[in-house]
Amino acid sequence: MKKIMMIALFAITAMTASAQKFALIDMEYILKNIPAYERANEQLSQVAKKWQAEVDALNTEAQTLYKNYQNEVVFLSQEQKKQKQETIMQKEHEASELKKKYFGPEGELFKKREALMTPIQEEIYNALKDISKLRGYDLVIDRSEQGIVFGSPKIDISNEVLQKLGYSN
Repeated sequence: MKKIMMIALFAITAMTASAQKFALIDMEYILKNIPAYERANEQLSQVAKKWQAEVDALNTEAQTLYKNYQNEVVFLSQEQKKQKQETIMQKEHEASELKKKYFGPEGELFKKREALMTPIQEEIYNALKDISKLRGYDLVIDRSEQGIVFGSPKIDISNEVLQKLGYSN
């Protein structure tokens, strides 16, 4: 459905404004050819693995406490049961909070990704803007978003963007 809407929008725009110039880019291709992007992704991956290991360690602790509790439950007093249950719930809560802190919508990983990727995205955007002004493009569409069924290679300016950024291909 998204593809049909995109094609219809493109066709209507092309018919009503035939004097406008269009260009395509392949953002995936551009990003793959920018070493800083690859380094940022690797850095994010390493940090995510480290943080996930911390969350997993807390979850494992909670599971171990629960298994021990299940093995001992018949020998425990009501007070001891309650205390062990609270300890288990506290450990599960700690794991949940740590996961939210690192991986939540406004978590540390999101902030780190934003800090690493925003400068790269801005650099690409500025290069696109400069090329668009120079060539008179009114619209630049990203073909990597899967919304374009066909785009002529003649209007693909991905390599030009990379050259503008200093990464000739």
